[in-house]
Amino acid sequence: MNEQEKLEFNVDTNNLYREDAITDLKVASIRRMIPVDADGRDDSSRTPLFFGHTQIITPQGPLPLQAKLMANNLDEAIAAFPLAMEKEMAQMVQQIRKMQEEEQKKQHADSRIIVPGR
Repeated sequence: MNEQEKLEFNVDTNNLYREDAITDLKVASIRRMIPVDADGRDDSSRTPLFFGHTQIITPQGPLPLQAKLMANNLDEAIAAFPLAMEKEMAQMVQQIRKMQEEEQKKQHADSRIIVPGR
C-alpha cells in the first residue's frame, strides 16, 4: 500500500463520548452520547448528544429509522423522539418514491427501443 492509499486510524482524543442506551423495550431506543476526556472522565464543557432509533416492520423485513434528537437532556430527547421519527419516516418514504419514479422512467425509456424487423 503506498502513502496515498494508507488509512488513518488515529483516535480524536478531543471528541470522545461514552454511550448510554435507553429503551422502553417497545418502540424507542435513545442513545445518549456523553462527552468524556481522554481519561474517561465526563467533560462538562461539551453538551451530550442524543440519537433516536426504532424500526418499522415491512413485508420486506425490518426497516431501521434513526435520527439525531435536538435535545439537551433525556426529558427533551424523549419528547423529541416521536417527531424526529415521523420526519425520518417521511424522508425515507420520499426517497423510496423518488427511486421508484426513476426506475419507472428508466423502464419506460428502455421500452422505447425500436428493434429492426419487428
